Amino acid sequence: MTTLQSVPALGTHPASGSLPSRAETRDRLSKATYDLLVIGGGILGISTAWHAAQSGLRVALVDAGDFAGATSSASSKLLHGGLRYLQTGAVKLVAENHFERRAVSRQVAPHLANPLTFYLPVYKGGPHGAAKLGAGVFAYSALSAFGDGVGHLLSPAKAAQDVPELRTDNLKAVAVYGDDQMNDARMALMTVRAAVDAGATVLNHAEVTGLRFTRGRVTGAELKDRTSGDEFGVTARLVLNATGPWVDHLRKMEDPNAAPSIRLSKGAHLVLKRTSPWKAALATPIDKYRITFALPWEDMLLLGTTDEEYEGDPGQVEVTEKDTAQILDEAAFSIRDQQLSRDLITYSFAGLRVLPGGPGDTSKAKRETVVTEGRGGMLSVAGGKWTTFRHIGRTVMRKLEQLPGHPLGEDYESVSTLPKRLPLPGIANPNAVAHRLLVDGPAPGPRMAADTAKHLATHYGSLAFDIARMANENPELARRVHPDAPEIWAQVAYARDHEWAETADDVLRRRTTLTIRGLATDEVRAGVESMLGK
Repeated sequence: MTTLQSVPALGTHPASGSLPSRAETRDRLSKATYDLLVIGGGILGISTAWHAAQSGLRVALVDAGDFAGATSSASSKLLHGGLRYLQTGAVKLVAENHFERRAVSRQVAPHLANPLTFYLPVYKGGPHGAAKLGAGVFAYSALSAFGDGVGHLLSPAKAAQDVPELRTDNLKAVAVYGDDQMNDARMALMTVRAAVDAGATVLNHAEVTGLRFTRGRVTGAELKDRTSGDEFGVTARLVLNATGPWVDHLRKMEDPNAAPSIRLSKGAHLVLKRTSPWKAALATPIDKYRITFALPWEDMLLLGTTDEEYEGDPGQVEVTEKDTAQILDEAAFSIRDQQLSRDLITYSFAGLRVLPGGPGDTSKAKRETVVTEGRGGMLSVAGGKWTTFRHIGRTVMRKLEQLPGHPLGEDYESVSTLPKRLPLPGIANPNAVAHRLLVDGPAPGPRMAADTAKHLATHYGSLAFDIARMANENPELARRVHPDAPEIWAQVAYARDHEWAETADDVLRRRTTLTIRGLATDEVRAGVESMLGK
């Protein structure tokens, strides 16, 4: 068990070359006039800020919580083409999703994404037959130009070798296809870093308390730093509301009579310890439209998701007993009981999908991005999906470029001229990075553990060498935060100095995997808070 005594005796002063202080950032935000103020640090706002900064615009990005602190770190962790969209005939959409998925996982962030084989079990009496699913996964792989292999059918016996917990009773066949997987919080943080590298000024834990108006137009926002209580303001030529589930809340700040523009769907997930190795993921049809996933992720098993309309406070969304029972019941269609014991659950989380307003079942709603302009000229953007986050950022920028009167001016690069596959920071082959970390350990000290090297390589890419350097210079930082997790204390210091971590949850939930592993103990939390200087 980690104890407080094992926390490295490292000061709370940031290292050289680290981020500016929050006071310096507040000062910078309040004194400059920005071309674009993005309110909302989910992936949609982050991607837009990244592309706007690449264009040469002066960009500010703020969020009331942490970057990717809500929906953007509560996804199913997939970069996928959207197999279920084929049922609705959305062939063009699937092809576009595949293009974006492969660009991100192969060229933009191969250090943060990894290919994942999916098994789609076909049971006697199930909603789909083997022939239909076999044709479906073939078409799905064809729309990806067979870049992940050819979708095909597999025997139940072979599938059970790769997924020992697969339920084989009444299993007729297994359809096989390929997609990709990621740690969504890490992908979002690296995109924030890319935006800052391109010139954006960012601040998390900064809540909008009101909007600034000039002759009836929105020209900025009043903010409160949640960590210090300091109040300040930001002036901008154009304000983009990218607050996800809170988008209508901000629209009402602009116009108290603004009608609702979105509806919300809750998606809950469970994280469990694995009882055996999984070499593939399961995607099990529940009915004609819904699929339940069982994904090997971060050495754990991720189950989900639910899809039901949500009308409560977005800040209060949580996993209920009903959600847990539903996820386990649906997983039991294809997974053996021993893997579904409640004792194996280490964490649960829920996020909110932002859907266009209107009637109908949320599970059949399109995940499209909607951009609206309010009475005061504030642009509001909502919706979309993780896989196409770069495409959404470009789409929003094109909308901004086409606004009447050109509020952004004309002295910047059009998004259409930007590099199409600009990589995220740390881009590298993660296997090569892990090898180097193992080989290049400190001469007098112990070598880095293999699981730590792999973890650093697949969460930071080549930036892992910066963390290894910190650990080499201070052996206290080379120690594990918890004996059952690969993370080391150098990652906590790095999160504080280079990744905008302000709270223990910022570190434990989004910059490391300690929370999802069920290892964010009181001792670990106290140690992290001590290092953060809280």
